Amino acid sequence: MKARKRLLIRGRVQGVGFRWFTRDTAAAMGVSGWVRNLHDGDVEAEAEADPETLRRFIAELKTGLPFARVDAMTETDIPARGEEKPFDIH
Repeated sequence: MKARKRLLIRGRVQGVGFRWFTRDTAAAMGVSGWVRNLHDGDVEAEAEADPETLRRFIAELKTGLPFARVDAMTETDIPARGEEKPFDIH
């Protein structure tokens, strides 16, 4: 069974390769979804995978990129879509 979350990420997450890090991490873990910059400096993403993979993916986003700094991340459960396509940068 898959789960999907909408993520709103705040901190130093634009101009540091965070979207590409997110895409590469998702590809390595088998996570579907997308990521994009917002005009206010935040990053928004949707991610879908089995619940344990999704938990590990989110934990990696919070700590994994040395040039970024995640100050806060809001997670919202949303309906899974059953997507199997690669993670995309919008």
